[in-house]
Amino acid sequence: MVADALCAAHGWPTHAVEAVVIRTTGDRVQDRALAEIGGKALWTRELDRALTAGEVDACVHSMKDVETLRPPELHVAACLPRADVRDRLIGADTLEALPPGATLGTASPRRRAQALRVRPDLNVVLIRGNVDTRLARLASGEVDATLLAAAGLDRLGRGAGTAVSPERMLPAPAQGAVGVEARTDGARALAAAINHAPTLSCVRAERALLARLGADCHSPVAALAEPVAGGYRMRAQLLAEDGSADVRGEMQGADPDALGAALAADLLARAPDAVRRLFAG
Repeated sequence: MVADALCAAHGWPTHAVEAVVIRTTGDRVQDRALAEIGGKALWTRELDRALTAGEVDACVHSMKDVETLRPPELHVAACLPRADVRDRLIGADTLEALPPGATLGTASPRRRAQALRVRPDLNVVLIRGNVDTRLARLASGEVDATLLAAAGLDRLGRGAGTAVSPERMLPAPAQGAVGVEARTDGARALAAAINHAPTLSCVRAERALLARLGADCHSPVAALAEPVAGGYRMRAQLLAEDGSADVRGEMQGADPDALGAALAADLLARAPDAVRRLFAG
């Protein structure tokens, strides 16, 4: 998608952009939660090394999987237009429709906490891997249901599952956004030609919230910023790990970074202890 967009923007032939596949630790280790083995850096460490070494000119990321604090020499130069931000529930039409004590598979602390907030009786177990791996575990009966990002399913041409509205389940910060990170001024300028400014601004707001919260891979947090007249509207939710408590908030503002920081401060000020202790902000 990024290569096609670059070629179209610059009038290059279709073979002008070389795609270099880099296998990350996050790809290789599939039996443990990210928070136990190094967090989101497991998706970026090898790409960062290739970028800083000059082996590649830019790296493509799912922005929800990029850690909040980045090396100062690397810059998010562009985002593609944001795809569907919602989660999809696969295995049932709604969480309420699952039988008592049903097993839900997910590796996401956010999805776990949000599901338990609605259905504290659910048995939530860890499943990681690509889409096919997760769907196979559902098909085998190992789990009764799972939650996956609609954007990823759509990009793979999969229509599985029932979309859950943000009003029911806010997504992860930056969910549905593909970003292009670059190091040199030349590469940044080339990537900027494909930037979808509203998406990048919303991603900035959501990442600013994470930075102010001091959130990590153990911290169940959901956030969604959207363009509105005069700026951006942002909603967010912080939860206890077991879903037993949460705090929600909404703000509007013209500056994405200031908006994210302000909403984070408001949430931290109002959060119950079971939630507040999960954030270092």
